[in-house]
Amino acid sequence: MDNSSLPLSRKGKTPLEVATYAAQEAGEVLVAHFASRKMIKHKSRGNLVTEVDTLSEKLIVNLLKDEYPDYRVLSEETNAATKVSGYTWIVDPLDGTNNYVFGIPNFCVTIALAHNDDILLGITYDPFKRELFYAEKGRGAYLNNSLLQVTRISLLKDALLGFDMGYHAEQGKKMLDVANKLWGQVHCIRMMGSSALGLAYVACGRMSLYFHRHIYPWDIAGGLLLVREAGGMAVDWQGNQAGFHMKGIIASNELLCQQFLSLQ
Repeated sequence: MDNSSLPLSRKGKTPLEVATYAAQEAGEVLVAHFASRKMIKHKSRGNLVTEVDTLSEKLIVNLLKDEYPDYRVLSEETNAATKVSGYTWIVDPLDGTNNYVFGIPNFCVTIALAHNDDILLGITYDPFKRELFYAEKGRGAYLNNSLLQVTRISLLKDALLGFDMGYHAEQGKKMLDVANKLWGQVHCIRMMGSSALGLAYVACGRMSLYFHRHIYPWDIAGGLLLVREAGGMAVDWQGNQAGFHMKGIIASNELLCQQFLSLQ
């Protein structure tokens, strides 16, 4: 689908303008509550949610619905069962909740727009650094106003890799096994605490490769487009092109993805 044909909002704004404003407004909410005491609930082992997640999500969904009342919304906290059909916003109001709760300023807001299985727009906003990563299909990926390019590193031994364990105990153990196997064959490995930022960092070349085995659509939908529009690729653990419904992803340039898969 040609992005130039995307419908304008009810008030005449583009999807990028609407999503950018929603992400930045939600980011202000996250920063404003960052140092405050938070009400915390456990969704599962290690998987937290705070009242700020819900507050951020409500703000985003209201802003998106005000501009595009007929579009569906798939979001982590209150609309997680929504089916992606037709035009659908995919929202994570706070990716990196554990970082946020423990006072680590490494978290973000992420919003994507899909048409069925086709990702048309992706935004990842880091409110602490005021870094806005965004991409529209066929138009490149950007950090604020700078065009992005994935790493040109061609050998894993020179590469900085990032990963996260997720909340599934067995998959988390497998992730540690992968990291242990890679240790000594790569330059270094980092755990991000935010898969959305991990993919954004691959898109801008800060991170050479990011991998995960148990992930959700709202974590990666926008990031997949960022990586691809920055000249990279995202595949599953069998080497097939990754979609936002897939649980496992590997994102980098083609050479590093191939080398990573050969070691599994």
